[in-house]
Amino acid sequence: MDRNLALEFVRVTEAAAIAAAEWIGLGDGKAADKAAVDNMRTRFNQIDFSAIVRIGEGKKDEAAELYVGEELGTGKGPKMEIAVDPLECTDSVAYGRYNAMSVIVAGNEGSLFSAPDTYMDKIGVGKEAAGVVDLDAPVKDNITKTARAMGKDVRGLTVMILDRPRHEQLIAEVRDTGARVRLVTDGDVATAIAACMPDNEVDMILGVGGSAEAVLAAAPVKIMGGGFFARFAPANEKHAALVAEAGLDTKKIYSAEDLAKGDQLTFTATGVIDGPFLRGVVYQPHAIVTHSVVLRGQSGTLRYIETHHDAYKK
Repeated sequence: MDRNLALEFVRVTEAAAIAAAEWIGLGDGKAADKAAVDNMRTRFNQIDFSAIVRIGEGKKDEAAELYVGEELGTGKGPKMEIAVDPLECTDSVAYGRYNAMSVIVAGNEGSLFSAPDTYMDKIGVGKEAAGVVDLDAPVKDNITKTARAMGKDVRGLTVMILDRPRHEQLIAEVRDTGARVRLVTDGDVATAIAACMPDNEVDMILGVGGSAEAVLAAAPVKIMGGGFFARFAPANEKHAALVAEAGLDTKKIYSAEDLAKGDQLTFTATGVIDGPFLRGVVYQPHAIVTHSVVLRGQSGTLRYIETHHDAYKK
């Protein structure tokens, strides 16, 4: 993928993040999300490419969303597929909590898995443990093998899990091994990436989260050499029907390669609120400062970008 195009996406996530940041702590997640969506769509449509949304926020008839199947760009240039979350962790912005960002994954035609909007059971680790974890294995086995692969004592391992009632048993099992549990209210894309970062606060992610987030996480984890596996875990009959209608298997374990194919991939994110690997938007007297990351599959590069935007220019 063209490196200049990858950097164009930074401008898109920056615009969405700045727009969302204006709503931090105001209690209106829908307004924050709409601001991010509107700015992301506008910036996408200024780029010379032709893209179709494979992972979005909703269907065509749902207002304000970047919907699955939507076409973006000027129509000139390369044809691509994208997965987006203009504002991951909407509630975090609404209530001023930890961890929120604007996210784009882009790839060539046929590269991105198009998942129905439901849930998946996930496990994610960094490069050292990528080859030792198994979604079907007991929690204790995965933790023990990961700790060994990383050269750590189990008691020094940190597992990040979404703070949900459905995870009570999982949390108890992790704690029984002696490993540490860190709970987050939202944001399993950021936590999966953090598990691949050196010297970070998380070593593994476990638990059930959104299927869209699985695709968004798979690309960066794969680029960084980490391990990521997921399986559909429909919450109810309605969700099970969505999976069946899409002709997908609830027993199949999907690897990162299944969810984001090939090396012509990019991952771009800009922080809205401080998270496990990105700072949020910072307001200075005469500038708005954003913090972004860009990963390219072809080169395997990871770039951190700090941008100072003139506060008086739109």
